[in-house]
Amino acid sequence: MLPRAAGDIIKHVAEVLGKSARKQARFLSVSARPGSLRWTLPQVAPLIRAECEEAACAGKRRAGGHRDAVHPRRQGTEGPILQTASMAGPRGQDAPAQPRARGAVRLSVRAARGGSALSTFRHQGSLRAVFPRPRPGAGVEAILVNTAGGITGGDRFEVEARAEAGAALTLSTQACERAYRAPPGPTGRLAVRLAAGPEARLAWLPQETILYDGAALDRRLEIDLAPGARLLMVEPLIFGRRAMGERLISGRFRDRIAVTREGRPLYRDGVTLEGDIAATLARPGVAGGAGAMASLVLVGPDAEAELAPVRALLPATGGASLLSADMLVLRLLARDGQALRATLLPVLDRLTGAALPKAWRL
Repeated sequence: MLPRAAGDIIKHVAEVLGKSARKQARFLSVSARPGSLRWTLPQVAPLIRAECEEAACAGKRRAGGHRDAVHPRRQGTEGPILQTASMAGPRGQDAPAQPRARGAVRLSVRAARGGSALSTFRHQGSLRAVFPRPRPGAGVEAILVNTAGGITGGDRFEVEARAEAGAALTLSTQACERAYRAPPGPTGRLAVRLAAGPEARLAWLPQETILYDGAALDRRLEIDLAPGARLLMVEPLIFGRRAMGERLISGRFRDRIAVTREGRPLYRDGVTLEGDIAATLARPGVAGGAGAMASLVLVGPDAEAELAPVRALLPATGGASLLSADMLVLRLLARDGQALRATLLPVLDRLTGAALPKAWRL
């Protein structure tokens, strides 16, 4: 016999779902921490499912006037109405597939009197964007928010953004992105496509991505620049949670960065790590045991002038070079995320003119 509270939960779920129980319950997932409730999900779930089905049948009978409508479960034409995170299938069968996160942000900005203004904007699914109040004369700042809380196997996220001629756009993230342990199967994917028109200013400044042990992430960044456009791009990465003693003994990470000018390659970079990532990073010719890294690209007429000041801010585990008179590239290795930030923040402050998004320091 279940406690009275369990019956109240069942009744509430059935009332909320009502006539559309069959449609809505597929998106409902029930989970609880072990020991936090007196009853178990395998006990509660069948009762919730039955209540939902009865509510659906009652709704159909009222709508169609059929008193002897066939119960959908008995009819056998549809699968389970409610799936819970803890419900396992029959012995020897896999548990039901879990829902995956999907999200996209698409936006563009244009030059406007006194600065820049949002031209088009759309976000959907688990990826959102918020726009802090801009400083006078500054460009548009967009902060990306992953409401799914991170990325794991099978998730799909897309970002498309463009700064039109003469406009300024900065994109960052609300916090560090997390690539969680992924189940066997599909890889999580993040695709970012950016463009800047003539004389536009574009900055891609996401906070760190943290790879958890067992993560599976495929990340791609593509940026196309028109003549005269300025770009500042950084991609910081942390390999595991060192303070918790985590080591990346398994996982898959594939990262591709491509910067072009009117379709012609300016910069290409790629990182592929698989299996025992910690052992790979420990090799002297790879990362010498570093637990964090960052890649930075600056394209603009000030690149050559910034080379010496940027080099002066780097430790022995970092380096900066010019690929051309208007293109500076930087690679930085650090023991952990804290050490990475200690070096990276002064560099970003200098290259942004002390206009780094405030989210970086919250």
